[in-house]
Amino acid sequence: MLRTVVEFLKKEDGPTAVEYAVMLAMIIVVCIAAIQALGTNVNSTFSAVGSAIAPTNGT
Repeated sequence: MLRTVVEFLKKEDGPTAVEYAVMLAMIIVVCIAAIQALGTNVNSTFSAVGSAIAPTNGT
């Protein structure tokens, strides 16, 4: 059992997995920032369009 743990810790696959996890986290942060920035612009655009086509009360 101890030998298996030592061999696992000596393998170089671990740092590679950590590097991929860090890259994935950075990609997610960039995507979230982009979605928030676009979301604000899209929200204001839809609000402007909604105001422009709002129905009137008189029929």
